[in-house]
Amino acid sequence: MRRDIAGPEIAGVGAYLPRRIVTNEELARTVETSDAWIAERTGIRQRHIAGAEETAAFMATAAAREAMSHAGATADQIDAVIVATSTPDQAFPAVALRVQAALGMTRGFGFDLGAACSGFVYGLAVADRMMRADAPGAGALKNVLVIGVEVFSRLVDWKDRGTCVLFGDGAGAVLLRASGDPERGIISTHLHADGRLGDILYVDGALGRPELPGTVVMHGREVFRHAVAKLAETVEEALAANHLQPADIDWLVPHQANLRIIEAMGRKLGLSPERVVVTVDRHGNTSAASIPLALNEACRDGRIKRGDLILMEALGAGLTWGSALVRY
Repeated sequence: MRRDIAGPEIAGVGAYLPRRIVTNEELARTVETSDAWIAERTGIRQRHIAGAEETAAFMATAAAREAMSHAGATADQIDAVIVATSTPDQAFPAVALRVQAALGMTRGFGFDLGAACSGFVYGLAVADRMMRADAPGAGALKNVLVIGVEVFSRLVDWKDRGTCVLFGDGAGAVLLRASGDPERGIISTHLHADGRLGDILYVDGALGRPELPGTVVMHGREVFRHAVAKLAETVEEALAANHLQPADIDWLVPHQANLRIIEAMGRKLGLSPERVVVTVDRHGNTSAASIPLALNEACRDGRIKRGDLILMEALGAGLTWGSALVRY
């Protein structure tokens, strides 16, 4: 990738969280668990659970509208919508097209992207390459929405305490805008996958197979082991590619799956806890929505400021993993 072609900058952020909050104590009334058991192992205290009307398209649209408002953009200015999700409302049309319609867009294009918990990082990478492509028509995309949305509450087995306590619902979005400054915006992205590890975290169902229940199956210890190693590798890769040291990073905005993993990555970078954005305690694991939800919170409350250097990283089923370095 040519570095003299400026990448897009994050012009706006947005989020949506379902109205219903389910605490660990509430879960303990229906499954054999406790607040102490969940919090000690994951750091999670509560999660948001979508109501019947809070579909993936509904939540994604709400987050997109917030990001557009934050950026001062209107629907007629949006060139594309990219939605990262593992829990679309329908096999087709894509959630992105439902969002496009709900926003009143009459131009541009949209599509969904499936990379599980790494989906938002993958979405940033795809949008970055499309917006800075060194090809005829480069620069034609000026404003692109990248959205992470999940309704995992409809995918978990609520009798399995090993998985149902982990996940929550929600949506986060960013509006990427073409930038003329190569030192701002998305600096680099780094994507990886290893399909040989697909059976340590998967959904045991399929469209058109009603005999399969379609719930999340996770081998937690294996996922944890690979997460720590592979996230460390992709963090080091992002730093090396840009000739940076850990001390150069202002904020770590990680995928919010497990507080132990988040804290381990913060220590590896030598960042104080105050420089690591944590929402897993209140949101649970919202998969592809977790990074943009955390980013939105830290930008909106003033922690992350213009000019700050942000490192995002995630690992998800597949396995997929990756990182993104962004100058806000």
